[in-house]
Amino acid sequence: MCLTGFVFFQVAAVMIVVTYVAFFILTLLCIILTYKSWKDREGKTVINNPNFKSFQRQYLPAYCLALVADWLQGPYLYKLYRDYGFEQAQIAVLYVFGHASAVILGTWAPFIANKFGRRNLCIIFTMLYSISCFMKLSRSYGLLLLGRIFAGMATAVLFSSFEAWYISEHIERHDFPKEWISDSMKKLSILNGSLAVVSGLIANAVAEWLNLGSIAPFMLAVPCLLISGIVVITNWEENYGTETLYFKSACISGLREIGDSQKILLLGAIQSLFESVLALMIFLWTPVLAPGEPSFGIVFSSFMVCIMIGNALFDIVNKKVDHYMILAGAISLAFFATCCCAVFAHYNHVNVRLCFIAFLFFEISVGIYFSAMSKFREEVIPETHAVSIMNWFRVPLNIISCVILMLLRDESFRHGNRIVFVICSCLLCGALICTTRLVPLIRKTTPTADGETGDNDVFIAVSS
Repeated sequence: MCLTGFVFFQVAAVMIVVTYVAFFILTLLCIILTYKSWKDREGKTVINNPNFKSFQRQYLPAYCLALVADWLQGPYLYKLYRDYGFEQAQIAVLYVFGHASAVILGTWAPFIANKFGRRNLCIIFTMLYSISCFMKLSRSYGLLLLGRIFAGMATAVLFSSFEAWYISEHIERHDFPKEWISDSMKKLSILNGSLAVVSGLIANAVAEWLNLGSIAPFMLAVPCLLISGIVVITNWEENYGTETLYFKSACISGLREIGDSQKILLLGAIQSLFESVLALMIFLWTPVLAPGEPSFGIVFSSFMVCIMIGNALFDIVNKKVDHYMILAGAISLAFFATCCCAVFAHYNHVNVRLCFIAFLFFEISVGIYFSAMSKFREEVIPETHAVSIMNWFRVPLNIISCVILMLLRDESFRHGNRIVFVICSCLLCGALICTTRLVPLIRKTTPTADGETGDNDVFIAVSS
């Protein structure tokens, strides 16, 4: 018994060392690649308008605090439920409810914000997310389920209403040039990645270094939410939509656009397949790596650094290779990672370290994927129907991920993480096939040197 305990301690210590060393190396690589991508960037302009800078300082603190509160909850969510004694199948249901509520409210959020005000919705976000954090103090499965629903609703507001408020204020109230929006979004993107990394380190510090347990990061998120809400209340003016949006007509028009364009249909298939795998990997990484007793906050921060590496790699490679090939490469890398996880998914301490490396490669592919997909959306999705089309894309994404997670309740699937990884590999294979079908269609309609296209299917680019 003593020998077994000593061996377990040694293996756990090795995994902790591996995670810290990996984080250090990845951070250095991220800094180098990010510096190179920014150094090579051409045409970078600096906006020195003092009113615009003041407006950014009004917006960014509230949003960044909200993002910190969200990121703090990422590393230890699964572990908290496991510490409460719930099995993987029960935890899968909790994830399903949170994911489903985020998708459902995310569909309605633009319409609700237009009617009741975006500032009001941002304030409601801080309240909902704070309540969900406090509910995690309970060991009652019913309360935890309700907390996940509140968290999903809050997440939907976080990634819709905050940005919508900014764009409306930028254009309608302050009348700044529309081109300046990209400056704020770029700053926010950099801050978001950096805050995700730092939040993982903070979560690790309070949960493990200070030995306060898995609940500590969630309690730390509450003051961040309260301060964010106070900033919104005191510094933000209310704004509403400039035109009335009707849910039914928007859904019908978006569905019609998808049905009329094979390019949009294929793009939606790629997004649904890849991002459903991403949702499954978010659920799986903790139970797969848990036998190695890693520092979960450090692992989470390493994943976030890998996403930033993927973003930087896209910026560097895209100067020489078009984003069509880069997207195919990202999906291929993700396919390789899930195949490795399927091979090494059995609980073996060496395999755990190999799965950790595979997860790192997957997260790099995620960073590349999102950068490439933003280019595709600009080329394929009409701006007038962008919101409704993106809402329709979320439907199959939600169905795929939720159905697979619910399968974990079946006896034949329990502890069958390898089966889930095989399914993920199949989904990514489907996404790669859709990419090979989509690229020729886009190239066929891309203007040539004489300004003509291969057919009459002209698309409207979405402004970034």
